[in-house]
Amino acid sequence: MTVLDGQSPEAVRETARVLAAGELAGVPTETVYGLAARADRDEAVAKIFAAKGRPSDHPLIVHVLDEQGARVFAQDLPPVAHRLIEAFWPGPLTLIVRRVPGIAAAAAGGQESVGLRCPSHPVFRALMAQCRALGVEGLAAPSANRFGRVSPTTAAHVAGEFEPGLTVLDGGPCEVGIESTIVDVSRGGLVLLRPGVLTPAQLEAAAGMALHAPDAQAPRASGTLAAHYAPRATVRLMSTDALRDALAGGCPAGLAVYSRTSFAGTDVAPALQRAMPAQARAAARQLFAVLRELDAAGATEIWIEAPPQEAAWDGVRDRLSRAAAAFSPR
Repeated sequence: MTVLDGQSPEAVRETARVLAAGELAGVPTETVYGLAARADRDEAVAKIFAAKGRPSDHPLIVHVLDEQGARVFAQDLPPVAHRLIEAFWPGPLTLIVRRVPGIAAAAAGGQESVGLRCPSHPVFRALMAQCRALGVEGLAAPSANRFGRVSPTTAAHVAGEFEPGLTVLDGGPCEVGIESTIVDVSRGGLVLLRPGVLTPAQLEAAAGMALHAPDAQAPRASGTLAAHYAPRATVRLMSTDALRDALAGGCPAGLAVYSRTSFAGTDVAPALQRAMPAQARAAARQLFAVLRELDAAGATEIWIEAPPQEAAWDGVRDRLSRAAAAFSPR
């Protein structure tokens, strides 16, 4: 595993050369670290699916430097897309638009639409500028982890996921901590496909139109399978009262608790207790790192206090709900 310092211009140039040659690299964004390949070569993108163990029809997001890069992949950018780009790019927003035929078919999972995002992370932007100089306008980059598992928010997380030989560009801990908000603007409206840290009110204000839930014709989107983002430990998501009652009934060996509420007098080992921040943005920033820490500490079950039913928490609630989806009550 080759971990390069993202503050080094030569390391950034070397990573760009690796990507331009059609190989994979772990790269930082403000949301999570991505496993990147040049999006314009289907054979390079195929390496992502193989490395992650990800189904090839589960679409990837193409990351670009700016609107110029987006136009390489987008058949058109409707007015609502321009308004959202003006408000949120660079940043944690992915737009689903109609794809230019004949380009990025593998990254799009074979769909006629494609997801585009312009990350704000300074190391990623420096990398993307170097990629542009080498003729690469877009990087397909799902989270740099095995398919369905917890997303990485540090270079060390990425290095622990894959076989030796992968180049990883270290940009420090991710500032946002969960994946981007995804909205579909390919069919004339504004449809939320995946929540993130941007709230519906923010999206509607910037777009100038109402946000709608996906229908049966909505494009498939990254990170929207029912079970996803899961640690090795079994995750149970419970209300405050249900968690209090469960703890009162006895704590199984290997139990970890992640909660905003303090539950004194339990048998949970201090090493397996984590306090969830009271603010949604702070909780998002640490969420995946906490799940990984609890796995590493030997947790076999993680009981998590459900986030508040507030729009700011939608992204965190979505990730926790998918992480807990495999749990079957006994």
